[in-house]
Amino acid sequence: MKQKTNVDLHKKKLLKNAEFKQAYDDLGPVYKLVREIVTFRIDQGITQKELAEKIGTKQSSISRFEKAMKMPSISFLSQITNALGLEWEFNIYQKSV
Repeated sequence: MKQKTNVDLHKKKLLKNAEFKQAYDDLGPVYKLVREIVTFRIDQGITQKELAEKIGTKQSSISRFEKAMKMPSISFLSQITNALGLEWEFNIYQKSV
């Protein structure tokens, strides 16, 4: 059995707060999307700096995007995915109750 780290324990404690849990759940899809883009970038051997140069921004902007600290704009997502040769689409569906 995997031993829980301090981060895991802290996260578990925070998730007991309804407001925090809602915010965490709302960002779930963003984290997944960003993780997929970061994985692809790394697999292609492209650095954050190289990606930033391709889209005319700073490396720090790519770093902030990859930390998924906030919802990226559709325009920024398009710039990044175009620079990496990726396509993306939204899927909207009703949540099951």
